[in-house]
Amino acid sequence: MYLMRDAEGKIIYVGKAIKLKRRVSSYFRHSHLSPRLNKLVSLIEDISIIRTETEAEALIVEAKLIRRYSPFFNIELKMSDKYPYIKITDEDFPRLEITRHKREDGAVYLGPFVDAGNIRNLMRLAERYFPLRVCRSKITPNPAKRPCVEYNLGHSMGACAALCSKSEYRERVADLILLFEGKSAELVERIRERMNVAAQNLEFEQAARYRDTIRAILRLSRQRISSALQEDLDSETWDVLNRIQKLLGLKTLAWRIDAFDISHTHGHDTYGCCVVFEQGRPSPNLYRRFKIKSLNDGEINDFQSIYETVKRRYAHVIDNSEPAPQLALIDGGPIQLEYAERALKDLGFELPLIALAEREELIFLPGRPDEPLRLERSDPALQLFQRLRDEVHRYAITTHRNARAKHIRHSRLDEIAGIGRKKATELLVKFGSTSKIAKLTPEELQTVPGIGPKFAKKILEALKES
Repeated sequence: MYLMRDAEGKIIYVGKAIKLKRRVSSYFRHSHLSPRLNKLVSLIEDISIIRTETEAEALIVEAKLIRRYSPFFNIELKMSDKYPYIKITDEDFPRLEITRHKREDGAVYLGPFVDAGNIRNLMRLAERYFPLRVCRSKITPNPAKRPCVEYNLGHSMGACAALCSKSEYRERVADLILLFEGKSAELVERIRERMNVAAQNLEFEQAARYRDTIRAILRLSRQRISSALQEDLDSETWDVLNRIQKLLGLKTLAWRIDAFDISHTHGHDTYGCCVVFEQGRPSPNLYRRFKIKSLNDGEINDFQSIYETVKRRYAHVIDNSEPAPQLALIDGGPIQLEYAERALKDLGFELPLIALAEREELIFLPGRPDEPLRLERSDPALQLFQRLRDEVHRYAITTHRNARAKHIRHSRLDEIAGIGRKKATELLVKFGSTSKIAKLTPEELQTVPGIGPKFAKKILEALKES
């Protein structure tokens, strides 16, 4: 995308093209332009660029910028063309609708969608595997009522005949929200858990239906819908993004920024995490975490962890399974930045990088380890970088904490007869891990209330055998 400004810095035209150089240069090559375009060219003093990941995203960004700034030379989209949304109505038993008008009516709006084929595919999948009611009448569940023909065709859950509870219906709505937001991994995991339960209960027909649903979701190539793009672009954010572009000498506006951090406890459960800001706001559906594989358990090497995380993150960008940012921020100093650079070089992927050191809030740039940028604490660019750093730090800590909690929830202690969940948790909290418990003496283990000599011996023998 490109934005043309006049001598006063006012945006006078917003355009988009797959090959920007060819499109922009065409304005200045041809002398037979229309009077309107000749006037446009005579007023151009500056051209800025925004790189988007898909044509669909470019359409959304173009529409938002035109609605925000009303450039004089943009005619079509100033006429308020709107892209469609999926609407989930605000009712006890909601319905799905497609609308071009987003209102403050308590409903959930998902989108906007710019690809008609994509929205049709999503709706088709929803109707087959996640059907909600289609009737518009108010529902009062009645077990004595005969369900409608839509239920018999598999197009309804039979809420009117009390064939599903309100909580079951709401769970179906939650599935649909994940589907239309493009959170296929989270949705598949929810359905896989249900499939496993159905299989354990010998409900093989239901398990097969869950299996088919998972396959259908994975077959459907999801459209990336940025939660940030669902909000209007405010002038303050626009100024900050322009400030960052000039400050760092970026070729394009940093519309999407990644941030990286590492979290572990003494080398155990090491995770590399990446959060994404779009348009200056978090886009949680694009957050990613990576369990570090290149280190042994207990080994501490944050630099190697940064290298592995950055390399794995952008390997997914190269294979087009993830969107590319215009800037990446590393939590750390020049050495962390160097390892991130090395990862990009080994991938053959080019991307502007910076590192933000926490104590003095210095910004390190590639090739300039002794010349960091020192911005005022009130600088809006630094404040955005700090929000990115703080968010990735929070996400990394949460990821690591959840991993530790998972170990506590299930350990080798759970396999020992006589130890319940409460006692296992008490032991792990007191001694740290099952490997440390295995090295204790029976007397040390007996310091835990409820564990006598025989039980202590039984626990130690079981842990040494496993």
